[in-house]
Amino acid sequence: MTINRAFAASLLATSLMCTAALAAPTGYRLVDRVAGPDGGWDYASVDTVNNRVLVTRGTFVMSVDLATGKVNPNFAAAEGVHAAMAVNKGAQVLITNGRSNSVAILDGTSGVVLATIATGKNPDAATFDTYTGLVLVMNHSGGDITLIDPVAMKAVETINIGGELEAAAVDGAGKAWVNVEDKGEIVAIDLKTRTVLAHYKLKGCEGPTGIAFAPADKALITTCDGVAQVIASATGKLIASVKIGEGADGVAFDPAQKLAFVSSGQSGTMSVISISGGKVALVDTVSTQTSARTIALDPRTGHLYMPAAKIAPRVPGTKGNPGRIPGSFELLVAGK
Repeated sequence: MTINRAFAASLLATSLMCTAALAAPTGYRLVDRVAGPDGGWDYASVDTVNNRVLVTRGTFVMSVDLATGKVNPNFAAAEGVHAAMAVNKGAQVLITNGRSNSVAILDGTSGVVLATIATGKNPDAATFDTYTGLVLVMNHSGGDITLIDPVAMKAVETINIGGELEAAAVDGAGKAWVNVEDKGEIVAIDLKTRTVLAHYKLKGCEGPTGIAFAPADKALITTCDGVAQVIASATGKLIASVKIGEGADGVAFDPAQKLAFVSSGQSGTMSVISISGGKVALVDTVSTQTSARTIALDPRTGHLYMPAAKIAPRVPGTKGNPGRIPGSFELLVAGK
């Protein structure tokens, strides 16, 4: 059978276009690794004012200068720290101390403690709300949220939620949503009246942890065990469910690109999900590293930061966590 060359070329071009459309690579990959001291970790955050990344390391907070790559492992001492974030236009840093049931506000340069504020039991994630100017501190074991005024350096209110609280997202217009891990739900909150608005039960979502808000679509992205769900923020209606890697504990959303990035520590992958115009699609899966479970976005560059360490091989016949390989901690950097 004779095939017209022009037709064959057209067919090949169409096939290549379809393959590219199916693959939909974003160009994201690991572009750097920054070594740090041994130890555990939890959340990372980008301090854009001081051009650094803050990483919580249990008994200390580590900072990484993004201009030089210099690591300061002793920025501040801590007591079971989970979250660290710049406040008051970068002049101070707020950290959550899970072991002492408190928040500390530190000098942004020296790390010296300026104030210690009592919270509920086991304060974990923290989120700043631009509308109220308050920081939401999620008390994981206490089941409530402590609202902190970072300027006055004091607690102003407690909102009772119930359950084991994980991360929260805000819309900048007075609404917030928090993941309740043990109940498999998202709780909607009115920050103006400081009351609970609704409970969104998540079907097919085990242990929701990370959460982010997509403003253009007014949607929430929540990370579950092996799946990310996109939820209508006003109603709790499921928009889409996307298969991701195992062991996800963080999600970041880039409103400029309308992309959500989900880090999965067990699988060692970063899922890239497009959310635009009511359409949701998994557009890329980037290899990262086992244990890279939390994630922070630099909105200026689009770079993403994920703490990780190599995990020791399990000895046959033993149980439990085999532990981390000494000298292997790194802050992974993903970008284009």
